[in-house]
Amino acid sequence: MSAFLYAVLLGFGLGSLPFAVWFGWLQKKNLLSEGSGNPGAINALRTLGPVPAAMVLILDVFKGAAAVLYGSLLAGFWGGLLAGLAAILGHICSPLLHCRGGKGIAVAAGVWLAVQPGVALVAALAWLGGWLASKDAYKSFAITALLLAPIALLLTRSWSLAAAALASGALLLWRHWRYLL
Repeated sequence: MSAFLYAVLLGFGLGSLPFAVWFGWLQKKNLLSEGSGNPGAINALRTLGPVPAAMVLILDVFKGAAAVLYGSLLAGFWGGLLAGLAAILGHICSPLLHCRGGKGIAVAAGVWLAVQPGVALVAALAWLGGWLASKDAYKSFAITALLLAPIALLLTRSWSLAAAALASGALLLWRHWRYLL
């Protein structure tokens, strides 16, 4: 098998790890049926409290960045980027949860922090601006997903990175599209 395929499989596997669900189990709570039913950091905050939610957030960001790092070691820069995209997909559609998963924001943040930190920073500022204007975190995430490719293109002047950001944004919009309505 090619190094790229190994990188993608590794990224998907890392992304599939449902840390929020596992932290819920430690407190004898099922995040898939409690709170919003979403196995992510925001529902962990609502259901489990701030400390477990912070740990989930950190681990989700880490698994995105780790996918890029390990993918890069296996198949170079583009292998890392593909592994990062696969980690986002694995988080959104985890086979460990029968294709349920989180919304992918923290994993995507980890991917872009590892690939191009400036893109992650400007995207975070775009999210903050959207949240201040709307007071709706999910709507702000959806708007930021729409802006990710233009941000990447403006900051990197790379059409390839903009295409990767477009793919990231599309995965995030898959989980956030209803918030745009």
